[in-house]
Amino acid sequence: MELVHALAEQYAAAHSTTPDAVCKTIIETTMKEHRHAHMLCSPEQGKLLEFISSMIQPKRILEIGTFTGYTAICLAKGLQPHGVLHTIELRETDANTAKENIRRAGMQDQIVVHTGDAREILPQLNETWDLVFIDADKVGYIEYYELTLQQLRQGGFILADNVLFHGQVLEPVVKGKNPEAVDAFNKHVLNDVRVEQVMVTIRDGLSLIRKL
Repeated sequence: MELVHALAEQYAAAHSTTPDAVCKTIIETTMKEHRHAHMLCSPEQGKLLEFISSMIQPKRILEIGTFTGYTAICLAKGLQPHGVLHTIELRETDANTAKENIRRAGMQDQIVVHTGDAREILPQLNETWDLVFIDADKVGYIEYYELTLQQLRQGGFILADNVLFHGQVLEPVVKGKNPEAVDAFNKHVLNDVRVEQVMVTIRDGLSLIRKL
């Protein structure tokens, strides 16, 4: 299902600030070489993440789902001086690619890449998060949300990507493992009295969730 009209996306891209040279290279290389390139965040969404982070000015950011490091770099641009972003990637190959891209961006002192299962790594991180970005396996969204909400400061934000899941959650009957998991996550957040949220219909859907 086409969620955003192609001409609208082209117009938005033409009237948005383009990524810097390093980020452009990451986008081009990922699109050319990675067999799951469709997972890459669009330049406009990357800039939106950068803007959100810059408005919040977090000291500690957590990202679940590093991929090739593009969104980590975007988010880290909003960090306070001496702030740190921790990002977790399950696949070792992608984690290594992300580390190299982060080095090229000159952010190796601001971004820490963890390789492995987020469920195992998260409890080991003794941090209080200001901002969390969840963009990993959809079946794990509720568990990631619950684990990070415990460590999120009051007034802090969780951003969850792909909450429209290619439009499949809009069907009268939601079918499939991933669409069902995303739909369950969206309902879980909606009914959670600990937070308030707004779903933004950019690209594949982005939920902004604030801890009360």
